Amino acid sequence: MATACTTLLTESSDVAVSMWVRKAEVAEDLRKHRENKRLLPGVPLPESVNVTSDIDEAVKDAEYLVVAIPTEFLRTALTPLAPHLKKGLPVISVIKGIEKETFFRPSEIIADVLGPRPVVALGGPSHAEEIARRLPASVVAASGDIQLAKQTQQLFSTDRFRVYTNVDIVGVELAGALKNVIAIAAGICDGGKYGDNAKSAIMTRGLVEMNRFGSALGAEPTTFSGLAGVGDLITTCMSPFGRNRKLGEQLGQGESLEQILSKMDAVAEGVNTTRSVYDLAEDKGLEMPITTEIYRVLFEGKSPDDATQTLMTRPQREE
Repeated sequence: MATACTTLLTESSDVAVSMWVRKAEVAEDLRKHRENKRLLPGVPLPESVNVTSDIDEAVKDAEYLVVAIPTEFLRTALTPLAPHLKKGLPVISVIKGIEKETFFRPSEIIADVLGPRPVVALGGPSHAEEIARRLPASVVAASGDIQLAKQTQQLFSTDRFRVYTNVDIVGVELAGALKNVIAIAAGICDGGKYGDNAKSAIMTRGLVEMNRFGSALGAEPTTFSGLAGVGDLITTCMSPFGRNRKLGEQLGQGESLEQILSKMDAVAEGVNTTRSVYDLAEDKGLEMPITTEIYRVLFEGKSPDDATQTLMTRPQREE
């Protein structure tokens, strides 16, 4: 996603873009080949982009910091940056997850590590594979600082990438995390060949869980009807690019979580998010049946078929 954001920014604005890469050898490979061969093959990195592993070189004249790091690595990756950043430098986050143990959203991790500063969350249906190839997409920039949201809108907007604004950063971040849990369930439907009706039901009832959980944590319910909610949910549950959907599909085909993770090049955020959401829902007494069954499959060895049967035979109720 960092590569996709880089290509967007070089297209949409006149600002100079630097890409900071933690490992020197990876930075050197990107400079040499101008292509992220492992994660985004076939997409050229613009020649104007400065790729570096030197923190000072990357951030010395920065006006914004765009962060595209999986949640589980975010704290570790940001820590060495903290002493080098200007006070108040705005951060644009495209991260979708919840931190284990702390239950922090990405913006909360950023504030915890980098100190108080304005943060905007860019969320919605936005697979890097499509964005980098200039396929049309629409997302939302959310921040309690509406001016920062509007600045982000201007920075990222192109004739193929439309950005809306929103003040509900809590809802946008929670929607981006929660939809990955439901995507695992949707993938199980694909892998188990449960059919379109089952997958549609999982997505619909999953959206109810997303809204219920988000509202309990202070999000605006309407956010889950927008791009960051139902929009991203549809894409993540349907697209072949969706890592969480793919992980669920392999679970539905009988593979274990350990087997699947050992083969993955990228991070499926939904695995750790499932644990965090389950623990927090239990603590708050929230009814989250789909999330609970995905937790049982991932971490307690319950079979996808048994989890499906549990969901189908729950006590009857009104919608």
